[in-house]
Amino acid sequence: MFKYSLLFLFVFTFSCVDKNENLNSNTSSNLKATKYVNPFIGTGGHGHTYPGATVPFGMLQVSPVNGISAWDWCSGYHYSDSLAIGFSHLSLSGTGIGDLADIIFMPVNKEVDVSVTPKKNRDSINYKSKYSHNNETATPGYYQLYLEDHNINVELTTSKRTAYHKYTFQKDDIQSVVIDLGFEINWDVVTESSLNFEDEYTISGYRFSKGWAKNQKVFFVAKFSKPITKTHLYADGNLNETNTAKGVKVASQLFFNPEGNDELRVKVALSSVSIDNAKDNLNKEGFEFEKVKTEAKAIWKNALDIIEVETEVDSLKTMFYTAMYHAQLAPVTYSDKNGQFRKENDSIVTAKNYTAYSTLSLWDTFRAENPLLTFIAPDKVSDIINSMLAYYETKKILPVWTLYANETNTMTGYHSIPVIVDAYKKGITGFDAEKAYEAMKQTMMQDERGLNLYKKYGYIPYNLLDESVTITLEYAFNDWCVAQMAKALGKDDDYTYFLNRSKAYKYLFDSDNGFMRGKSDDGKIWNTPFDPKHSNHREHTDYTEGNAWQHSWFVPHDVENFITLHGGNEIFAKRLNQLFIESSEITGDNISVDISGLIGQYAHGNEPSHHIAYMFNHANQPWRTQYWVRYILNTQYNTTPNGLSGNEDCGQMSAWYVFSSIGLYPMNPASGDYDIGSPIFKKTTINLSDGKTFEIEAENPSSKNIYIKSASLNGKVFNQTSISHEQILKGGKLYFVMDSKPNKSWGIHKNI
Repeated sequence: MFKYSLLFLFVFTFSCVDKNENLNSNTSSNLKATKYVNPFIGTGGHGHTYPGATVPFGMLQVSPVNGISAWDWCSGYHYSDSLAIGFSHLSLSGTGIGDLADIIFMPVNKEVDVSVTPKKNRDSINYKSKYSHNNETATPGYYQLYLEDHNINVELTTSKRTAYHKYTFQKDDIQSVVIDLGFEINWDVVTESSLNFEDEYTISGYRFSKGWAKNQKVFFVAKFSKPITKTHLYADGNLNETNTAKGVKVASQLFFNPEGNDELRVKVALSSVSIDNAKDNLNKEGFEFEKVKTEAKAIWKNALDIIEVETEVDSLKTMFYTAMYHAQLAPVTYSDKNGQFRKENDSIVTAKNYTAYSTLSLWDTFRAENPLLTFIAPDKVSDIINSMLAYYETKKILPVWTLYANETNTMTGYHSIPVIVDAYKKGITGFDAEKAYEAMKQTMMQDERGLNLYKKYGYIPYNLLDESVTITLEYAFNDWCVAQMAKALGKDDDYTYFLNRSKAYKYLFDSDNGFMRGKSDDGKIWNTPFDPKHSNHREHTDYTEGNAWQHSWFVPHDVENFITLHGGNEIFAKRLNQLFIESSEITGDNISVDISGLIGQYAHGNEPSHHIAYMFNHANQPWRTQYWVRYILNTQYNTTPNGLSGNEDCGQMSAWYVFSSIGLYPMNPASGDYDIGSPIFKKTTINLSDGKTFEIEAENPSSKNIYIKSASLNGKVFNQTSISHEQILKGGKLYFVMDSKPNKSWGIHKNI
């Protein structure tokens, strides 16, 4: 372990500091935020992030692929590995299912056999190469890796819709690139591919596949800085003598003249629609790699500058700005430059006056990632909602989890709904509120995914559908969100109807022990035997990726009445605290691997736990929120590749850190309010979109001074445990005095 830490320290220093950057320049400190970002955080353990190059919410994620199909390689890369099979153009950030890794390029310095049809592993691949983390670099918008077996230095950067490769070969070595459209990872299965040599500098093609995205169609074009002098082109293992090959699995090796220049540059663009659209997406300028790299860094600088933090502890800056970085990797741009994009039914539509986005991991991101975007990317929020409404048009149901515009139906609930309500409550415009409401109401009134049972019984009986407790609790929250939108739009009857349905959680509450439990369709019989620590992953269970301890607290919309069910503040807070101090044993023969980052039975590595520590605020024990939030911050994040305690999940794990580290969190992510936690920075400045700023200052924050002694807002006494988005948008200063002892009178409201 000691050797590993030293190695990572070297890699981190090499990777995150631009050697040409003058750290003593007269630029302001926030200008240097990019130097604190370490894209390797989360690439180890179960983080499932990728280290490759992208820009905020960019269409392309050009990144190394190790070639292993396994859970910890969901992004295509894992820090424990040391073999590369190529560099792909689409990557998933921190998901629990693997897909993408499409359009793989691999530079090589020898002739290889590309007729072999690759399997879902790298054993049959003869162009793979060893590499060392000692010669690997990742910074925002840039990635570098030295391929030891080929003696080639690979550098990658990207603009919004065009990826740039720079390969530096050894003098007089063979200069060649393998393009393998047949390789697959994890759930991905290629169904058809094609490659066409358009001229001596240009290739184009497509790759169709099924997997997590059941109908994924990727078209591409690539231009090289040198003419192609020779090719080997194969379709399904058969040599093709023409300029075009089509089959299930197409692969080719391209050769270039090595004389006079050791560098080969490539630029690549993709489209879901057509090769013509990919050509339109391709930057028309030349191969100015350094210019694009500099521009990508500047784009990241602007994205990271939105929230500035001040502390003498560099590791805290690294964790914060890396979290800000990860929070802006998804969702990703999906529509082409002309606005067109493909839907899962193969219809081509045009995004008019908005950019379409995909990779919407809504079960995860509705909790903190999407609320964070209302601060750091408010211009993207209405586009995301318009994208969800475009998906709604296909089946008249809002999306659950979209990947390359495909509905994967992954996870439970319909959490497009809180994302829309959160945006509407915060005054974000640019989408049709009436149409959005129609979509929300229609979604919650249809019969799919257990809603027929939910409407019939008022909850979902465990004997009629698996994961009944989690689904019921999430539908109850979705109903509350619909009710809030109905109220805002003056739809009083709908408001009453959905508000009443949002109390469904009461049916499943066992007052004898405080747990939410599966109940049969007779409304009387509990699911037995009952063990609150038991986990059975995604089958014959009442809980999604967790157990009763972790899922019994999801009532963010009605906490006060939820506390009353428990018997009042003291009982509730005692049970809630027991969650964190209970033994961490998880029982069962098929324990969900997603249960990670355990503090007692609290599982920070999976999203259902993320709001829980803030619930003490609502039970007149805010000092316990401060204690446990700070404990989570200190134990569940670090600056190594293992720095995330669970899947990043498209920004949610990092969004929790961003919010919690500055002292705020959207405990109810559709309320427009933020609960107060325990700020770790001396000063945080949120640069608002209208030019105003909101500052959060903490006097004497430290590892010991974790409790709020007193607070003020704009110079006036502030004695409450939440602040509204509206208050923050007005600008001003929230000031905390921190102490090592809890002030049990601060933030206390009237007892229930």
